[in-house]
Amino acid sequence: MSGQARKWVWESSTSRGTARLVLLSIADRIPDAQCVAYASVAELMERTNASRNAVRNSLALLEDAGELEILNDYEGPQHSTVYRMPRPAAWLAKVAAAQKADPELRVEDVEPLTDTDTAPSLEDLDEERLRKHRIWRKAGSESDPRRQNLAGSKSAPPRQNLTPPRVRNRPPTGSKSDPQNCSEPKVNRRYSSSSAADLTSATDWQIDDASLSWAQQQGHLTRLGEQGLQTADTKWRHYRAAWSPRPAAAWAADWQSWIAREHTPTPQRPNLYALPGGSPAPQAGMTKADLHMAALLAAVDEPTGTE
Repeated sequence: MSGQARKWVWESSTSRGTARLVLLSIADRIPDAQCVAYASVAELMERTNASRNAVRNSLALLEDAGELEILNDYEGPQHSTVYRMPRPAAWLAKVAAAQKADPELRVEDVEPLTDTDTAPSLEDLDEERLRKHRIWRKAGSESDPRRQNLAGSKSAPPRQNLTPPRVRNRPPTGSKSDPQNCSEPKVNRRYSSSSAADLTSATDWQIDDASLSWAQQQGHLTRLGEQGLQTADTKWRHYRAAWSPRPAAAWAADWQSWIAREHTPTPQRPNLYALPGGSPAPQAGMTKADLHMAALLAAVDEPTGTE
């Protein structure tokens, strides 16, 4: 039955990162259609190569998402926690009911699982089958001091479970999605998917309405003209192409600073082919000395950002 549970995780679970690895590790231990299995935090740490805090946070996330249930009335060997995966349990119960009504019905022909299909009640668990798999009902109440809820609660701290010598509290390579302890920052925070989506290159940045309004209000559009503004924009993109991606607001500020320093076109400054936006070939009649002079003028006229 572990194969059906793993298939559900791969195809239907919404979990990600360490939480998905934890769920797969539990699914791999499921012995029958009740989808009940036991596992300790130390075992999950070893199987997922994640830290203790990462495993505990993943268990809490899975429980909040309804993809994992912690059965506080049961315990496994050495007081390990017992879990149930309710959605695979609901699917297997639905398949069993359908095949009971039609013994020749194939699993592929059973209607897909819906939100109205619920897992069997915990009161209907077959305790004899659970004992066969070394899962017993706890002696005492749900608040038995021998073991607290591993996912944590507002009224009781998580259980302090010493890590066996063969399990490292901090894996060699670490988890890409979780810090390894409470004091360790996320090293990939700057390059996470949420922040990376806000960065863009200078060549891909689009002039926003605020920048255009600024150029018009400050008189730069009148001073440079539309063609001159377009040429200045082309030059800016050329000289910023090698810069690392930045937020759009940073590019807008840099672009405005460039436009403010851009020289006003005059007859004394020809359209040098060496500048971006210029003609693709040297102007006819320019000598080698003229070409050198044009390159020098371009370097002198070019804003460097250090003025």
